[in-house]
Amino acid sequence: MSLQPKPFLSLEDWLEGERADLEGRSEYLNGEVFAMAGASLEHNIIVVNISRELSIQFKGRPCQVYVNDMKVIIRSANAGKYPDLVAHCGEPELLDDRRDVLLNPGLIIEVLSDSTAAYDRGDKFALYRRIPSLREYLLVSQDRVRVERYRRGADDHWTLMDYAGLEDQVPLESLDCTLALAEIYDKVVMNDE
Repeated sequence: MSLQPKPFLSLEDWLEGERADLEGRSEYLNGEVFAMAGASLEHNIIVVNISRELSIQFKGRPCQVYVNDMKVIIRSANAGKYPDLVAHCGEPELLDDRRDVLLNPGLIIEVLSDSTAAYDRGDKFALYRRIPSLREYLLVSQDRVRVERYRRGADDHWTLMDYAGLEDQVPLESLDCTLALAEIYDKVVMNDE
């Protein structure tokens, strides 16, 4: 995400603009709009791999995964975001009949880049923690094998587990499934190879 602010808008005006704009995407925070940059080849492969793995495990279950274009609005933070992947089980809570804004994600996944890693770990995660339904947050590196899993506990505290081996499996308790790092990184060429 590029941090190039545009003029002040309301959350509703931002959403209306996003729905009308066919050329680009932006994220919204407290009146400011930030243009989003395109994603790398590795980023795209990882998103497709995770989506495929979750979709297979969700077959026959009331769970769904969405990629790239499903917006998440965090009303308590006056923010609108485009997670790389978002998933939930049960009935989706959607903003309106347009069906393009999910209000009850159980899992959000962001694929890290050099330009977004600090924001995804810091301020963006702070915003996501304000979503009552969110139970797990994954940060997936695209330049090395590493997945950080944050899980909300019953006491509303978040714990971190780190996974860094291709043999590792990331348990997603909120969705009753797992993600194998070997599958997440299938066909991803690392910089050091």
